[in-house]
Amino acid sequence: MKIAIASGKGGTGKSTVAANLAYTIARSRDVVLVDCDVEEPNLHLSFPAPAVDVPVTTPVPVIDPARCTLCGECGKFCRFGALAVVKDCVLTFPHLCHSCGGCAKLCPQKAIQDVPRNIGSIKRGASGSVTILSGIMNTGVASGVPIIQRLLQIVKEEEGLVVLDCPPGSACTVMESIRDADYCLLVAEPTLFGMHNLECVCNLVKEFRKPFGVVLNKCTEEENPSETFCRRNNYPILASIPFDYEVGRLNSDGEIAVRRLPTFEKLFRELLDTITSEVKRLCA
Repeated sequence: MKIAIASGKGGTGKSTVAANLAYTIARSRDVVLVDCDVEEPNLHLSFPAPAVDVPVTTPVPVIDPARCTLCGECGKFCRFGALAVVKDCVLTFPHLCHSCGGCAKLCPQKAIQDVPRNIGSIKRGASGSVTILSGIMNTGVASGVPIIQRLLQIVKEEEGLVVLDCPPGSACTVMESIRDADYCLLVAEPTLFGMHNLECVCNLVKEFRKPFGVVLNKCTEEENPSETFCRRNNYPILASIPFDYEVGRLNSDGEIAVRRLPTFEKLFRELLDTITSEVKRLCA
């Protein structure tokens, strides 16, 4: 089973929920925790362990000037502006390339060859029953999608339940992260801004036809627009996590709340049971 944890914005507590849920699962079985936030992965701080670093590359075009006739077809084809035909050569801009390979296939003179370009890396480590996979994208790279694709390829080789910590927002990297998920857990803050972004990510997972439930985080006794939104649309609220300064302190120290707070341990055990029952019901 693959559980994707997503949120419409950063700072909702998505990674906190992912870390605590993974730790709860690891008490009874193996779990693979995947940090798909390739621009700023941080789950390794909660599960420190020696890691193996594997580079990730994508193909970018290199022009053979002996073959090139400056026909301009490659520049016309590339919608990202990664190639430009000037007076006596073809300029390439690898940082703009999306590695589709179309220019090489299109070139009538076969003057374009794809060569690997390093765009980031994947770190793999193990902390007890938790296997940690983290992707990190190099500065200036156009898209983190290839790194997430490689992460998910590695996941297929791993054993155990999988928890995917998605990037924040609802862009293409989130779409790639939830593509193979069995269930999506959406984390939201109790604010109007949080409600708006929850609506965005709800629309996304519905577009992908993924079953989902909502975790309301940082709840207080004041009005909760995200809760109102869920009840108005009949979206399932799986848990409400109260606002707690102690949780913030534990997070800043790299601690996991379920290790220290009995109320959190009970909350996440019940949350895991609810998700497991829901997935079994949907698969029946």
